[in-house]
Amino acid sequence: MNNPSSDGKAPTGPSAEEVEEFLRAHPDFLASRPELYRALAPPRRVHGDGLTDHMAAMLGAERERASALDAELRLALDAERAGLGLVSRVRLAVLALMRSDDAPETVVQEWPNLLGLESCTLCTEPPENPGQLWMRPEQRPLPRGMVERLLARGRDVLVRDKPEETEALHGEAAALITRDALVRVVVAGQPPMLLALGARDANALPARHGTEPLVFLGRAVAAAIAR
Repeated sequence: MNNPSSDGKAPTGPSAEEVEEFLRAHPDFLASRPELYRALAPPRRVHGDGLTDHMAAMLGAERERASALDAELRLALDAERAGLGLVSRVRLAVLALMRSDDAPETVVQEWPNLLGLESCTLCTEPPENPGQLWMRPEQRPLPRGMVERLLARGRDVLVRDKPEETEALHGEAAALITRDALVRVVVAGQPPMLLALGARDANALPARHGTEPLVFLGRAVAAAIAR
């Protein structure tokens, strides 16, 4: 098949007889390549079950493709709606932080309700100087190096569908967390910190897109602590 003609012209493809011969020799060819049904014209239901099955396979392949596209579209729309909802909630949380005199307390006490989350904690590693006052009662202590281990260098936020070490990060709410977000908090002269946001309803936190509001939350917390 597809041999060049003797006059040097480009090949014209296999003949109908050659295609028929090939398919008869390989009866499972189409069954193992269902995507090809989308490129074929459906037969008429006129003679026997063979043609009926062939058309059913084509329709089934098209339905599966349409179903997959529909599911992908729904996921995209849900993510967009969740992102828009998160932006509004972040605004409320930042406003609460602006009028607060105690940033860690506001994060722990007010933010869960404002952000629609199960828990919000500010976690802190110990300082290099053992004598430095480094933590408020509302903050959760972390082992040295844990922030960098959880958030690789250069990453400001990490959303996790299967959170680990939830007790260290979320305390009593750990058993309820189905998705969490870890946000880097950088304050000059302070040890490494991160904001741990835990959600019982996974849709309360963006899975892949729309994490910019979370980064903004981390920067807002840093600014509040530094002032």
